[in-house]
Amino acid sequence: MSFTDADHLIAAEKAHAEALAVLPIFERVEPDDHRPRLALETLTEWMKGEATVSQVRQAAFDAHEAARDVGDEAARFAARTCGQAASVAHVITHAPHVTRYAAKAKAAAKAR
Repeated sequence: MSFTDADHLIAAEKAHAEALAVLPIFERVEPDDHRPRLALETLTEWMKGEATVSQVRQAAFDAHEAARDVGDEAARFAARTCGQAASVAHVITHAPHVTRYAAKAKAAAKAR
């Protein structure tokens, strides 16, 4: 299966929106850790042609590092959602993982 540039951007936009919806779960627990938010901001820049794939990929790695650093399960899943969303810039097939982690973040937050 091959994807067009438009498909890639649409997947990135959807991933961004889904991650942005769960980002507050992370930020309530770690208000001073901006790595997941920066991953989404860098993804937005990439969608506008203002960031390279390398930059957004590093931002994704940083969001995943934030996930490893946080003890709260819901916050961890929310940070992973942001990391996976940013990873869509590099590889479009990361998009389904955004949905999976967002669902886990919401379920874990609800279970608190």
